[in-house]
Amino acid sequence: MPTSRSLYATTIFLSSLLLFLIEPIAAKQLLPLLGGSSAVWMTCLVFFQITLLLGYLYAHSLTRDRSGNAPTSLHLGIVAVAAILALTLLTPGVSADPSHPVRAIFLTLTTSIGLPFLLLASTSPLLQVWLARTTSGPVPYRLFALSNVGSLLALFLYPTVLEPNLTLRHQRVLWLAGFLLYAALLTLLTLKARATESIPEPGESASPSLLVRTTPRQRLLWFFLPMAAAMQLTAVTGHLTANIAAIPLLWMLPLAVYLLSFIVAFEYPGLYKRATITRLLVILLASLGYALSKTDTSLPIAVGIGFFLAECFLACLFCHAEAHALRPEDPSDSTLFYLLIAAGGATGTFFIGIASPLLFSANYDLPIAFCVTAAVAVPTLWREGIIQRILWSTAAAGLLLLAVMLHVAYGRDALLLTRNFYGTLRIKQTNHAPYSNGQASQQAAPTRMMLNGTIQHGNQIFSPALVHTPTTYYGANSGIGLALTLCCKGRPRNVGIIGLGAGTLAAYGEPGDRFRFYELNPAVEPIARNLFTYLRDSKAQTTVLEGDARTTLASESPQKFNVLVIDAFSGDAIPLHLLTAQALTLYQSHLAPGGILAFHVSNQYVDLAPEVALLAANAHLKSASIDSPANNAEGAYRASWVLVTNNETFLTDPLITENQIPIPRVLGIRLWTDDYSSLLPLLKF
Repeated sequence: MPTSRSLYATTIFLSSLLLFLIEPIAAKQLLPLLGGSSAVWMTCLVFFQITLLLGYLYAHSLTRDRSGNAPTSLHLGIVAVAAILALTLLTPGVSADPSHPVRAIFLTLTTSIGLPFLLLASTSPLLQVWLARTTSGPVPYRLFALSNVGSLLALFLYPTVLEPNLTLRHQRVLWLAGFLLYAALLTLLTLKARATESIPEPGESASPSLLVRTTPRQRLLWFFLPMAAAMQLTAVTGHLTANIAAIPLLWMLPLAVYLLSFIVAFEYPGLYKRATITRLLVILLASLGYALSKTDTSLPIAVGIGFFLAECFLACLFCHAEAHALRPEDPSDSTLFYLLIAAGGATGTFFIGIASPLLFSANYDLPIAFCVTAAVAVPTLWREGIIQRILWSTAAAGLLLLAVMLHVAYGRDALLLTRNFYGTLRIKQTNHAPYSNGQASQQAAPTRMMLNGTIQHGNQIFSPALVHTPTTYYGANSGIGLALTLCCKGRPRNVGIIGLGAGTLAAYGEPGDRFRFYELNPAVEPIARNLFTYLRDSKAQTTVLEGDARTTLASESPQKFNVLVIDAFSGDAIPLHLLTAQALTLYQSHLAPGGILAFHVSNQYVDLAPEVALLAANAHLKSASIDSPANNAEGAYRASWVLVTNNETFLTDPLITENQIPIPRVLGIRLWTDDYSSLLPLLKF
């Protein structure tokens, strides 16, 4: 039988492990509803922080209520209800309206995991107070670090062990088993707490003169320091997934360094050297602020990820260590301390994840987060002397100026800036100089580009010779160019396209053709129609349907496409629900006999071709990988496509056989289904 203290520690550790395992499981279940956007995780992060705040508020209220057995009786009832609700995870349902994504996420998460998550969130601060009561000692703040160790372990286990080896259903079953064990341990500890209801609050028996009461300054910093750290976490997460590497696995890294900063601050406070950390932090803030000012360049992936994670860790360590240094001596204030930490975290994530896309037409999240960190450092380090006050005041002013400079820079060559749930779209106009025999021509043409962060979603060259020429990944020698050229040979084409972008593929349209686009982001179609001319000038009949393509296709009668283009894997996130065995079956139902599925798999960080080939083989189809070179004269990029079909005439055409390249075999990959997918084996390390 474990000792009382170890039982408390085990329950706190298990609660944190389960808390951070359910986060990616729940987010992954939501991705198909909202098109696989990385913004799903950002909004989930806001929900988790707000629910964490509610959990801490519940713990704070429960420890303040000393009315006999009422608090523990209430808690036992909530444990029982949460255990019953947790059983619904085995048969999850998502019925929220995807046309309002933030509301959809909050409603779905609230009805599915809301109460179990709140109970898990309340466990650490609540059990720390109960343990202090049973031992008549101080509140064991080190257990907060232990809870973050459990959280960090969950973040490591999910992408490396659970996701690659278990289906979503098996993940839910495993989590449910862990939750029922946790509920049993918590019930046992709650019953033990009944015996301490009449024991004075820790610290009440001590002489008030021996306790240092908290000041308003302390309480304000308990809120603002975690707020700055949460803004750093959310802004860096958004930047990495939108601009450095658009892969969902990067969601975990900023959260991991955020939790690591908590562990160091609360478990190993001696490792925090204020002078060293603040010097390093100001250097990184200045360096990354300078890098952000170069709007047309980006850091190499390894450098960018490393620098932003280092900055995020130092900033969060500074905030959390300084908050820990200001922790209350009076144990009666401990739950208020945790409550204000959670309130700051919820406010920071809400501002960056929800408010910022509504307030600003472009993404200024990083400079704002950097500025707030520097501003919070001013009162935190005020007693360190005039040098620190001037240094951090200047840093805050400089970073605020950076946000203003970015606003000016974005608007200088931008025809349009707009931001919504799915990201920031910028339409940029420059001049394109066509190349001929390696020499740039003397005459340049206006070129418009559609950018989401730094990822290009199409461009058009407005010269008489090139205005109707497909550019970027859609050149005549690309996989999709060959598919559209060879599919019908003189017959009108019926083409479905998942992903609109600038509407580039409409340039292939001929009289009698029908091009049907499916686009998730409602901001894209007005841009494609008004700032680019591919759709307007197309000789084909073009239509655009708004919403998630898979959901829309499932509700339609068979479209009998000659070519169905799946072009949603090169930026923002990998919408895995568009690349499963069930999705392929749906696509096949919409193909005409001998039809072709064209998967665009150009991606810097993930090699999707082996998975597409595996899906094709499972469906008894053949696949051909086409890797086309760049054509600078026509603005075409190097592009990778996988064409899937049972059309032998198409597959044996010389244009296909001559341009086909072998698809590499990757050990460890499994067939993706709606219940299983893992990007880890396909990452380009």
